[in-house]
Amino acid sequence: MSQPSRGGVRHETVGPDRAGQRLDNFLISLLGPVPKSLVYRLVRTGQVRVNGSRAKPMKKLRAGDEVRVPPVKQPDSVPGSLPAGLVERVRACIVDQTEDYVILDKPAGLAMHGGSGLSYGLMDAIAKIDERWRPVHRLDRPTSGLIVLACHHQALRRLQQSFVAREVDKRYLALLDGILPEDRVCVDAPLKKIRDGSGQHRVIVDEEGQSARSTFHLLERVGGYSYVEVRIETGRTHQIRAHAASIGLPLVGDELYNPKPCPDGLNRLFLHAHYLRLSWPEDRVYSSPLPAELAQALEHLRAA
Repeated sequence: MSQPSRGGVRHETVGPDRAGQRLDNFLISLLGPVPKSLVYRLVRTGQVRVNGSRAKPMKKLRAGDEVRVPPVKQPDSVPGSLPAGLVERVRACIVDQTEDYVILDKPAGLAMHGGSGLSYGLMDAIAKIDERWRPVHRLDRPTSGLIVLACHHQALRRLQQSFVAREVDKRYLALLDGILPEDRVCVDAPLKKIRDGSGQHRVIVDEEGQSARSTFHLLERVGGYSYVEVRIETGRTHQIRAHAASIGLPLVGDELYNPKPCPDGLNRLFLHAHYLRLSWPEDRVYSSPLPAELAQALEHLRAA
C-alpha cells in the first residue's frame, strides 16, 4: 500500500558534489523509484521550488541552493522492507555521533539512495535509525569510507557551507593501474558529465566542465600498480576516478573507467575515504582503516 513520505515538506540543501546537476535529476536521485512524469509535474505545478522560487526541470543547481521537496507517495510496486539485517549493519558503521552530525563508515556496494534500478539505498536504512539525519555529501556506490550526516537542518547548512568553502580535508586511499611518474601529481582539470555510446553516465575532462582539483601522493609502488593517497579540493561526481583515468592511470576495479580486470582476489573498486577533518563546530579528525578485502589484495600484490 502506498504511504506518503514521512516529515511532510522538506528542504534539501544542494551539496558541493551536486553543484551543476539539473533539478530534475537531483529530484530523481532524491526521491528514488517514482515515475519521472510525477517529478516533472511537481516542478511544473510549483510544488518544487529553488530558493523559494519556481524553477524549470533543466535548471542547473548551485552548491548551497535550497530545494523545497513536497511529500511524495511511493508506487505500490516499491518493496516496503529492506534486506534483513541491513539497518543493524548500517548502525554498526556509525563511527561517532554528536548533537550536530554523525560520522558513518559506508560499506562498498551500498548506494546513497535508491533509484536507477535500485530498490533501496543507505538513506533508506538511515531513515529507520533516525529520519531527521541528512547526508552532507556522498560517496559513489562502489566506494567505501567516511561520510557525514547532519542531525538537523541548521547543521546541514553549516556543514555544507564548510564543504563549499573548502574547510574540510578529505583524503582517500586508492590503487592506480600503472606507475605514478612522480611522488606527487596534481591534476587540475575541469570535469563534465556526459552519456556515452552505451547510454551510461560518466565524467570526462572537458574545458566546459566544472573546476576540479585532485592531488595524488605516492605511498608505495606495488608491481605495476601505485598505492596512493588522494586529496581532493573539490567534490565533483566521480572526480578521483575521472582524474585518474585522464592521466592514464585508472583506478583498479573501476568498471566504468578501467577495462582491465582486477588482480586476483579483488572484486571491487579500490577506493576508500579514509580521512576526514571537520572545522565546524570544532576541529575534529576521523579516520577509517583500509577495509579487509582491499588490505588483503594489497598484500597479495606485495607477495607476488
